[in-house]
This record gives sequence, structure tokens and C-alpha cells, in this order.
Amino acid sequence: MEIKEISGKPQLKRDVETGNEKQREAVDAIITRVREEGDSALRELTEIFDNVEIDELFVTKEEMEEAYEAFDPDHLASLRRAIVNIRDFHQRQVQQSWFVTKDDGTVLGQKVTPFDSAGVYVPGGKAAYPSTVMMNVIPAQTAGVQRIVMATPPNEEGMISPTVLVVAAELGIDTILKAGGAQAIAALAFGTESVEAVDKIVGPGNVFVALAKRAVYGWVDIDMIAGPSEIVVLADETARAELVAADMLSQAEHDQMASSVLVTTSRELAEQTKEEIEAQLVDLPKKDIAEASIKDHGVIYIADSMEEAVEAVNEIAPEHLEIITAYPYEIMGRIRHAGAIFLGPYSPEPLGDYFAGPNHVLPTNGTARFSSPLSVDDFVKKSSVISYSEQAFFRDADDVAAIARMEGLEAHARAVDARKKGEKVE
Repeated sequence: MEIKEISGKPQLKRDVETGNEKQREAVDAIITRVREEGDSALRELTEIFDNVEIDELFVTKEEMEEAYEAFDPDHLASLRRAIVNIRDFHQRQVQQSWFVTKDDGTVLGQKVTPFDSAGVYVPGGKAAYPSTVMMNVIPAQTAGVQRIVMATPPNEEGMISPTVLVVAAELGIDTILKAGGAQAIAALAFGTESVEAVDKIVGPGNVFVALAKRAVYGWVDIDMIAGPSEIVVLADETARAELVAADMLSQAEHDQMASSVLVTTSRELAEQTKEEIEAQLVDLPKKDIAEASIKDHGVIYIADSMEEAVEAVNEIAPEHLEIITAYPYEIMGRIRHAGAIFLGPYSPEPLGDYFAGPNHVLPTNGTARFSSPLSVDDFVKKSSVISYSEQAFFRDADDVAAIARMEGLEAHARAVDARKKGEKVE
């Protein structure tokens, strides 16, 4: 891991292009097959890519019950506490329809309506991601989405992770498709004989899932095209090197492409953190992944001042930002671009991943410059409401017609003029 002085604008190795041409062609072919062949394509593609034959496309009630019977009660208690926190946070995001009535009788407003349906993709196979279920399902439910379909790939025995099944059941999700990859995204977007199409697809996945989501966008809505995980730690001399190193490694173990960055005003902290990372890597179970991530995408920047450090963070626009300084709240006010901000030494990033409440689906690849975390707002649509009184119409009619004619749209103007033929109300 390099230690660098900040000179100019800090650069991360970013690749905003998802996949290559061969992968895009493969995804397009998969989507076409599912659209044309439906359930049979889902079964055949699952056998090809997941090495398992599935007769029943959906998780059965018996499988859900078996998952509960074998589940650790202490783990279930932890999941339930996390659900409470996440639901409470998202409940505060709910917006209501609103209307305003003017003195002339005009009514203007905004009608907030939840989507009818949503599809939640959960990576699977050998891994289990209960946090993905919670973070994607809870905001949809809080928004008022009535039909939620989950899709997750089975393991080689044709089973879904008990952890995923239990948390889905805790949230009341009972429609779980045993399919993954581009074929699952296609089924959710276009439907099959057994799968009813949805209005929006959310959830992370590999490059084929990301490409499929991009391909179906426009037919359905999607959350985002997520890149590798990122963390930036902004720290001064008050930070403890062992904590900074541990937090950087918490992201590095995600993926060889993950990015872990320290921006600090303290050369001593920079050097100590580098040593700590090397020491903590030794017995890390995912050492090979984390080591590759740190080597290729990790960096420590030394800034001459906190002003320079803050500007570097804003330039990076990280997915996760930890501020471990003497006065973190003061620094937070100067941060313009970050997906999630963690303040102080007792707010490590994993709290946000699993338990605190805010959503962990965050903008990556610098898109925090213009994007926000997944929220209740992502599962509602807003309709403008306009109801003019007769008095207000006659007051504004000439202006409306004039502007329409400025744009060369005579029929627009005549739609207004047609109503002026009646008796004007004084």
C-alpha cells in the first residue's frame, strides 16, 4: 500500500463500464431466451450456470418451515433487532400526498403512490446475505409496495440458504424464485408462465446481474448499477491506527476490486496504519482477496491541512466515509459527496451494513456526487395534481395561450381559447 502526498486531485481506479462485449452479448441472449421460452429457459439456464436441476421454481412452505427449525435462536434474535432498527429508520422517510387550495379555488398538489410490485435480487449459491434481504425489502414494504418477489440462486442441492429464508419469512416474503443471474432478472422484468413481472428490480449481483439490470431498464425501473465497495477514512492525529486499519480491511475483504483509502493530516498515523494493515492481514480468513484489494486499490493520502483532506474526500465521493477526527460533526458539514457518513471512533462501517438502520445500498464509483442511498422514495411515484377554478382559468388563459404560440403549438393555444368562448366570470 502506497503512502502519497496529495497533489492535485486524488484518483481512484474506477471502471464505470460494466462488463465487456462478450458478456453483454451473453446477457442479451439469456434475456431473449427467457422472454421467448419462459419457465423452461429458467430451468435449463439454472442447470447450466448453477449445476442443479430444479422442478419447483419457487421455495415451498415446507422448505421455509425446515429453515426455521434448524435456525440458531440467538441469530434469529439478532436479525429481529436489526429489522426493528431498519424499519424505524425508513419509516421516517415516508412522504404523504399534499394539496394546497388557493383563494381563487385552485387546487394544486402532489399525489404519492407506491409501486404495485418490486423484485428483490439476493446473491446466493454458497453465500448467504440476510442483510441484502432486509435492506431491499424493508424500504419497499414501508413505501406500501403490495407484491414483492425475491429471486436468489440455489446451491448445488437445489436449496436456498436457511438464513435468507428465515429473514424473508420474518419480513413476510413468501414468493421466492429459485433462480439467479441474468435469467432471474429477465424473469422479473418480463414475466414467465410462473413468474409475474414486477415494476422495479433492486439488489446487488455479479457482472451478469448488473448487465441484465442495465438491459431491462426502461421496461422496468432499477435501483442502480453498483460497482465494487469503497471506503474512505478521514482521520487526524487523534485516530487509532489499529481501528483505521481494521475498518479499511472490512471493505477490502469484499472483493479484489474494492477500494480502501485513508486521507489524513498525520504522517505518523499514515505509517502506523500501513503497518497495522500488514499485521492484521496475516490471519484474516479472506487474506488473499483483501491483500489483492489493498495492493491494487488501496492508498494512504497525507494532506497538508484538514481543508485539503476534506476537498480530497469530496473529489473521491466515496460510498462509505468514516470521519475519525477530534471534531467529526464540524467536518461533516463540509462534506458534499458521500453515500453514508460514519462519525467518530465507535461508528465503524459494519454498523451501517447490518444493524444501525440506514440503508446499505449506496452509490459507488463516484456517483455519490449525484445519487443517494436506496430509500422509501425509490419505491413510490409522484403525480402532480392540478385543478383550476373558473375564475383562475380566465385570469391565466391569455398568458397560457401566448406562451403556447411562442412555441408554435397552435392546438395548445386553441385548447385554452375554446374555453374562453363561454361567459367570463368576474
